[in-house]
Amino acid sequence: MTSRPCSKVACGEDAVATLTYDYADAMAVLGPLAGRHEPHSYDLCARHAERLSAPQGWQVVRHSISRDTVA
Repeated sequence: MTSRPCSKVACGEDAVATLTYDYADAMAVLGPLAGRHEPHSYDLCARHAERLSAPQGWQVVRHSISRDTVA
């Protein structure tokens, strides 16, 4: 699989996780890097995946990501 960059502006790291939002349920879902880029998702590097926060009142669901990829 070809690596993809982190979606955060000015971050040049390789993505290791994919973030999607479920607006109806006020939920952010972070999981392993998706097999392909989807238009309504965000690919994040290990640093940005670890620091992820959501708006007040939202739930963050974190699916397992290998410890080798997220420090």
